[in-house]
Amino acid sequence: MDPQAFIEELRWRGLIMQVSDEEGLLDYLGSGQRALYCGFDPTADSLHIGSLVPLLALRRFQDQGHRPLLLLGGATGLIGDPSGRDDERSLNGSDTVGQWVEALRAQVERFLDFEAADGSAANIVNNLDWTEGLDVIDFLRDIGKHFSVNSMIQRESVKARLERVDQGISYTEFSYMLLQAMDFLRLAENDQCYLQIGGSDQWGNIVSGIDLIRRHTGNSAYGLTLPLVTKSDGTKFGKSASGAIWLDPKKTSPYTFYQFWLNTADADVGNFLRLFTFLDKQAIGDLEALMEAHPERREAHRKLAQEVTRLVHGDDALIAAERITAAMFAGDMSSLHEQDLMELHQDGLPSSTCAAGTGLLTALVEAGLTKSTGEARKLIQGNGIKLNGNPVSDAKAVLTTDEALFRRFYLIRKGKKNYHLLVLG
Repeated sequence: MDPQAFIEELRWRGLIMQVSDEEGLLDYLGSGQRALYCGFDPTADSLHIGSLVPLLALRRFQDQGHRPLLLLGGATGLIGDPSGRDDERSLNGSDTVGQWVEALRAQVERFLDFEAADGSAANIVNNLDWTEGLDVIDFLRDIGKHFSVNSMIQRESVKARLERVDQGISYTEFSYMLLQAMDFLRLAENDQCYLQIGGSDQWGNIVSGIDLIRRHTGNSAYGLTLPLVTKSDGTKFGKSASGAIWLDPKKTSPYTFYQFWLNTADADVGNFLRLFTFLDKQAIGDLEALMEAHPERREAHRKLAQEVTRLVHGDDALIAAERITAAMFAGDMSSLHEQDLMELHQDGLPSSTCAAGTGLLTALVEAGLTKSTGEARKLIQGNGIKLNGNPVSDAKAVLTTDEALFRRFYLIRKGKKNYHLLVLG
């Protein structure tokens, strides 16, 4: 795909917010295999789904034959980016940030090709490598000299904080844009990288880097920003009732991850298919048309959940997520694996333990599903309880290991949607 067509595809997907010099960028991309980078600061031991937009953007450029550099902010993570913040970030210790860098390094490796033989192999860099031993006088003379405080305070990330009388901004966070600009300069010098991509909140920092490169090297550099994803109803993207949706399966299980995308609002599905998948224009158009004609089938929602779950967690995790989803929907637990039940337990599905041999009435009360054994008995007599997918009519039933899934699990269903996992202990 030629550079113009590629940029137009990015624009069709809604992936372009700002470009510093589109004509120059097209020439840059069209003159051969080029390097680009995006930075990710370690603010936790996992990225969340908002980070998928720039991660997958790097992949899209690599698919065009370009060479992505993924920068982990071992240094900038110690400072804190003021962009998009109303208050000062808490400073984390160097050991903690170092551990997070390594956690992110392992996490991001699945999204890019690090062994491509055509010269487009991705690389991970850490800005602590060129910052840790930097002399403060050299930094002020070589980097700080090129920044006007007058222009720095006009940057949106700084200006918004200065306008808040109760907050302001520390010199630590004020210096962040100098460090990010220096990152761009170092990658330009060391890797001939003259393109930085990032979220739209990074525009001021990216422009600062472009200017610094021009002043130091005389060369042109380019910036392209991506949208910060929003939902059509105005609520925050990337949050569920239980909290943030993480890429780490230990923090957000593949089943919960899959459910998040499956439950996307109709108004957001087409947008998310363009942003988060590699499906082409025809495929996405067909899914949108099908959704409009037969919204009850939810085919577009299912395809979105499948594509993103596969990208992040792989085929096996997708199969498991769909298996759990089908079992919970149909009420047939016979297909579930032991790991599936453990995953539901990890996800925070309401659960409790009881001893083998406990009567069902007692178990329902102790689990908080009913207030009394009398209420539990009426519920059973009204066919309101299922055990492991099977209706229960005997109020004298006893929970035994022989009847339990994998000799220790009972998945209790009260009514149509109220599930409780009982573990024999």
